[in-house]
Amino acid sequence: MFDHVVFGVTDYAASKEFFLKALEPLGLEVVSEKEGGIELSSDGKVSLCLLQTNEKPAHLHLAFVAENRQQVDDFYHAALKAGGRDHGAPGLRPNYHADYYAAFVIGPDGHNIEVVCHKSDA
Repeated sequence: MFDHVVFGVTDYAASKEFFLKALEPLGLEVVSEKEGGIELSSDGKVSLCLLQTNEKPAHLHLAFVAENRQQVDDFYHAALKAGGRDHGAPGLRPNYHADYYAAFVIGPDGHNIEVVCHKSDA
């Protein structure tokens, strides 16, 4: 659905480091970077862009698709190691649907970062 998502961050260096480490298990890499801005993508089609801002940005909920449940687990541990705060350990969320396996972490600007796998474990 999206071509790209752009949002502001108050500490560009900290956010860049956090997102690069936290989303590495999903294969996101730097596509381009300029002063105060970075574009990340895993497929070259859809991208996530971070821009330095002097204003405190409103909190976002960003959900990324994982190919498998192991990627969800790997994201969660990488994000915590990168300085994220726990907001929901990896696990099933049957209130969404029977195979909704997700983890949630709060990033440097208070954004709720989720990685979800919709596939069954089998």
